[in-house]
Amino acid sequence: MKTKVFCVGFQKTGTTSMETALGILGYRVTSIFGKTTPIETLRSTYVEEGLKIATEYDAVQDMPWPLLFRELDKAFPGSKFLLTLRDEDSWWASILGHFGNNPAILQQLTYGEDAGAPFGNEDHYRSVYRNHNQAVLDYFKDRPDDLLVMNFSKPVDWDNLCSFLGCDVPDQPFPTSNQPKQSPGIRRNLRRMYIRNLNYLFNKLSR
Repeated sequence: MKTKVFCVGFQKTGTTSMETALGILGYRVTSIFGKTTPIETLRSTYVEEGLKIATEYDAVQDMPWPLLFRELDKAFPGSKFLLTLRDEDSWWASILGHFGNNPAILQQLTYGEDAGAPFGNEDHYRSVYRNHNQAVLDYFKDRPDDLLVMNFSKPVDWDNLCSFLGCDVPDQPFPTSNQPKQSPGIRRNLRRMYIRNLNYLFNKLSR
């Protein structure tokens, strides 16, 4: 059995790239869970459900896995943790462009029930993002062999990841899904979102 690997960076920080990379390295990876569970139920069950799911896979990534990093560490001693990061402005633009003014259950779980959509909640979202990253760094500060930080705002490659996991370096480029090079798409999504909200406000004021 492989040592379990838990990706504990927030969504839009290179999680898709990490899922692909770990798959190339032979890990069985799972992703999001709980996005259709009522928020009241999810809040009381996501830790137990996540620990149960984690027993069935080699690696996990995306939400709400980062919220469980302490519980995962205690339940699976000896595991490896990956904290994916992204420049905060770039991360925020990607989150806003993806979710806009559309509330989502996992956003409620992460940022609070009154902040289910990023639109209008920029300061709060940024604060939660920063606090989470710092909490992970503080938690593992005396365990450098258990945590690898990968900043996807900078060029990343196989070397650090494979050295950390004890894997051979694959003979192929490191996957870079949903990287900043796709920012024109993000900008289009932002424009569409602002137009929708302007139309909504205009129609509401016109009544």
